[in-house]
Amino acid sequence: MDVNLEKDLIDNQWIKDKCRTSKIYPQNLYAAMANNRFFYGDKEWTCSWRYAGGIVAELVGEDGDYLDYYCSGMASDHIKGCVSEGVVTDEIRLDLMKMGWVVKPYESKDN
Repeated sequence: MDVNLEKDLIDNQWIKDKCRTSKIYPQNLYAAMANNRFFYGDKEWTCSWRYAGGIVAELVGEDGDYLDYYCSGMASDHIKGCVSEGVVTDEIRLDLMKMGWVVKPYESKDN
């Protein structure tokens, strides 16, 4: 079975609606996809920061591109609701779980 979080997100109208009606949700989704691993059962899916930005730009559906989200975690210090790359908000974690996905951080090489 081939798993693909990108396809599942793009095929999910409820997620698209959230991305299109919120200024913070898309940034939080991008941040979650950056620096984390995603599992559907025992199958793993990952992506780069740029790729995550592109997925979110497509979900938002405007004329933007990945650069609208790429490295947006730097705004977390001065824009309320923005989070750093790798941070998974409770809302994002719950939404992904509803879709059958589990988020896990990368394991430290020091362990």
